[in-house]
Amino acid sequence: MAASTPDTAPAAPRVKRDRTHYLYIAVIVAVALGIGVGLIWPDAAMELKPLGTGFVNLIKMMISPIIFCTIVLGIGSVRKAAKVGAVGGIALGYFLVMSLVALAIGLLVGNVLHPGDGLHITNAIKATGHGQVSPDALPPVDFVLSIIPTTFVSAFTEGQVLQTLLVALLAGFALQAMGSAGQPVLRGIEHIQRLVFRILSMVMWAAPIGAFGAIAAVVGSAGVDALKSLAVLMLGFYVTCFLFVFVVLGALLRAVAGLNVFSLFKYLAREFLLILSTSSSESALPRLIAKMEHLGVSRPVVGITVPTGYSFNLDGTMIYMTMASLYIADALGTPMSVGEQIPLLLFLLLASKGAAGVSGAGLATLAGGLQSHKPALVDGVGLIVGIDRFMSEARALTNFAGNAVATVLVGTWTKEIDKVRVRRVLAGELPFDETTLLDEGETGVREVPEPRADGEKELAKA
Repeated sequence: MAASTPDTAPAAPRVKRDRTHYLYIAVIVAVALGIGVGLIWPDAAMELKPLGTGFVNLIKMMISPIIFCTIVLGIGSVRKAAKVGAVGGIALGYFLVMSLVALAIGLLVGNVLHPGDGLHITNAIKATGHGQVSPDALPPVDFVLSIIPTTFVSAFTEGQVLQTLLVALLAGFALQAMGSAGQPVLRGIEHIQRLVFRILSMVMWAAPIGAFGAIAAVVGSAGVDALKSLAVLMLGFYVTCFLFVFVVLGALLRAVAGLNVFSLFKYLAREFLLILSTSSSESALPRLIAKMEHLGVSRPVVGITVPTGYSFNLDGTMIYMTMASLYIADALGTPMSVGEQIPLLLFLLLASKGAAGVSGAGLATLAGGLQSHKPALVDGVGLIVGIDRFMSEARALTNFAGNAVATVLVGTWTKEIDKVRVRRVLAGELPFDETTLLDEGETGVREVPEPRADGEKELAKA
């Protein structure tokens, strides 16, 4: 009889996890209804935008505390501070290389398609283009200084991811230096993390409402005509993102980590659906952190790679800016030579970092970068305003996929990943707990063990 108690204990959470399947079915239904409302009643659909905005803001509200708790718990439990520095250095190096690869791929496809040929620019379009130049984008030096928060807590109140990252790194290293004296603080932060993830799981039940409002507003504002006129650019961008994710990232993931990209994305299917319905990759950031930890990547790697990647590893945005720049130049009748394209795109690569925290950063960064480097092209930015939200879907999905793959790769390179656990999770043997977003019984300061050759013994612990 004693053995029957453990068997029946997991029954309650399993039922709760099953109920979350209905949540994501509801999201799919809500997206379909939103598209229908947007096509039939476009004016009314645009009034539903606050529903989507409100849901995304609820998710963003949770990002700073989740990042802080994850990083502090991870770094505070690491014995060697140099390990954290190695993770950050490898991650930033990888982000730079992949950004250049994404730019090169966008450059190649844009020069082959020439989607902007034959279009005409009106004065209204020119005015719309200039209106997209955002004053919030910062030069590189100012951007670096903006990472330092005004006060210790302002990073949380202002929702700045990189400022939160800096504060969390300082707190983590301080607790690491405190040794055993810092353990009570770590346990307290662990309990806060569980509270925050529980709140997040409650907020997720509003996803169908947010998805309905967001999709209805997008379809209602753009309409079918905008899609027809710019179908070539959209199709080319979608295909380019698809090839980048499944060919480039897929080959890299197989070569470095020995994993199938389809298995990883199947594990992250709900996050992709959430991004597709809200047009925001930030809506899935907290869940990506939780799922990467559950997958078997150590907390320091997840805590540093994911938040940093959301600002510096914007593969979809790189492809978008490349193809959009070439499209605008062709539409204005001033196609750029390769010698002109490369300096512009390298400048946009740097400019994108200064606009990492700007809302709608893709279009704002493009307009601001062109204004600074090639002002004549700003006139054509208005051409793509109508479909920017549709292209932002592919941008957000590609950015998210790139950061998920990056987390696994950095974990593999730094030997901070439990490969046995990864195989079990992707095989469905260790399902993710949707009710708590945390592994049951986890201490909050788990670190991947040093000996890598003895993975089978670690499997017994799991």
